[in-house]
Amino acid sequence: MPAVTVENPLTLPRVTAPEGSVPRPVLAVSTAPGGFEGEGFPVRRAFAGVNYQHLDPFIMMDQMGEVEYAPGEPKGTPWHPHRGFETVTYLIDGTFIHQDSNGGGGTINDGDTQWMTAGSGLLHIEAPPESLVVSGGLFHGLQLWVNLPAADKMMAPRYQDIHGGEVQLLTSPDGGALLRVIAGELDGHEGPGITHTPITMIHATVSPGAEVTLPWREDFNGLAYVMAGRGSVGVDRRPVHTGQTAVFGKGSSLTVRADEQQDSNSPDLEIVLLGGRPIREPMAHYGPFVMNTRAELQQAFDDFQAGRLGVIPTERVPHT
Repeated sequence: MPAVTVENPLTLPRVTAPEGSVPRPVLAVSTAPGGFEGEGFPVRRAFAGVNYQHLDPFIMMDQMGEVEYAPGEPKGTPWHPHRGFETVTYLIDGTFIHQDSNGGGGTINDGDTQWMTAGSGLLHIEAPPESLVVSGGLFHGLQLWVNLPAADKMMAPRYQDIHGGEVQLLTSPDGGALLRVIAGELDGHEGPGITHTPITMIHATVSPGAEVTLPWREDFNGLAYVMAGRGSVGVDRRPVHTGQTAVFGKGSSLTVRADEQQDSNSPDLEIVLLGGRPIREPMAHYGPFVMNTRAELQQAFDDFQAGRLGVIPTERVPHT
């Protein structure tokens, strides 16, 4: 980590919050518990314990790994359904293959993102390639779930394949932070991800001792998740470390700083910054379905059991 970088950040466009910006206070910091997903790969539940009023429009996020697999150990997920939201899989190290019953799919490697809009529903599978299963190796990434408003929950499914080289790269005025805009907009610079629910997703690498203050849309919420390293958030420098999520309050800018001394396994602070316009609709969430009412959840289960969310393809589609 990181997967996508540049030799000299000062060659990139520089971003800072304008004078007069209102700093966002830090409302809470929580620590992600560990768990297992799919066929048994380790995850950190980044949003566990965070009040949903602060998450909306985000539902959940898992940090997958960082884990060094021995030969034969890499794992994925079996075929499973989704309806009513979008999954965003950002891979930092390793390789993952996706296939769904709607004809979407592809292979993502270091720095790539798979953006799947489940919409009205589909079946999909995520798994490491056979070569990685045989050899083992490093695996590390994030999967974020983004809610869809009621008007879009039954839209046709869609798939986006975002290569790491397509993300918008920016930096802070002194070059101390490398900012990868995966989706949304930052100071007029737009990332490649096409979203139904307006959001911003940024992976920032902050050098030891560096600080960055970014403009942030006032109609968005603000979240920061530490993938690796140590630092602080907010103008009051609330301490954060690997596996912690910070929730920001209202304002027009947010501040992140890396500690002077970092852990030996992480030379920099690696942090994901998320913001989105809250949907503010009732949410009914159970397992792989995110709807507005319990009746809609029951309908999703009925449709899945009746085969109306698609069928598993008889042949694996080719991936590049």
